[in-house]
Amino acid sequence: MTVLATPDLAVALGPLRLPNPIALASGTCGYGVELDGLLAVGRLGAVFTKGLTLAPRAGNPPARIAETAGGMLNRIGLQNVGVEAFLAEKLPALAATGVPIVANVAGATMDEYEAIAERLDGAPGLAGLELNVSCPNVDHGGLEFGTDPRVLERLVLAVRARTRLPLVVKLTPNTGAIGELARAAEAGGADALAAINTLTGLAIRPALAGGRLRAEVLRGGLSGPAIKPVALRCVAEARAACRLPIIGVGGIMGLQDVLEFLAVGASAVQIGTATFVEPGLAARLVDELAAWLAEQGVARLADVLAVDA
Repeated sequence: MTVLATPDLAVALGPLRLPNPIALASGTCGYGVELDGLLAVGRLGAVFTKGLTLAPRAGNPPARIAETAGGMLNRIGLQNVGVEAFLAEKLPALAATGVPIVANVAGATMDEYEAIAERLDGAPGLAGLELNVSCPNVDHGGLEFGTDPRVLERLVLAVRARTRLPLVVKLTPNTGAIGELARAAEAGGADALAAINTLTGLAIRPALAGGRLRAEVLRGGLSGPAIKPVALRCVAEARAACRLPIIGVGGIMGLQDVLEFLAVGASAVQIGTATFVEPGLAARLVDELAAWLAEQGVARLADVLAVDA
């Protein structure tokens, strides 16, 4: 077997070009620079930032996180510094890493999405936008835009008119029509999809009170290995429904998981909850993917993807 020294890992998500397919998922790595000293961010394919809103958000009050048997449940509520502080304080340090930076953006109204996209358009060091239309742990926005194909298409059209940046739409699994949503995003002018965001779930703390069994409830988004089969199914359905490149997200813990997402039709992946377990995992997966391709005698990742990257 021929072993190649340095396979080419570059992939193209429409106009968004990544040096390799391993990225950090929004909401699991802060703004990226927080992992300095724990992860060689500069070696990754991309960083998808913590979700940004027009104004700063404090997020939901505690408790906001609960561990589950196969991952975690969160209801952070899009806590973030707001778009202006991001541009002034976060993006310059992120851009200095040399990695493609994709800003995840969210709004409570269509006007807010448009305003954020317009403000970020042309920002030095920003490679693209990821539309968060699938967050299950905020009261306004989030799933309201991501579960109706007609609403989603209108939103993507509106944002597309406000920015020249590559546009990724992050799909929700909390629907029975992910193929329709994929087609709606494509019709609206998206350049790529990310599948999936978290699944809605509950964490329960039972207690006896007043002679009755009662539940303290944390409602939020489930992530981690438990959702990988759902994520794989959603990637496959989105792949069959449209021609957009897809970023696979959900439960990736090792190289085998990465290969499964690529085999089912993804062109890249995002590492999320696993970063809390092993902060350096994403960089390790870059090395492991390169080594695996070399062992297989593959010179270019793009040549063996299940779809054209």
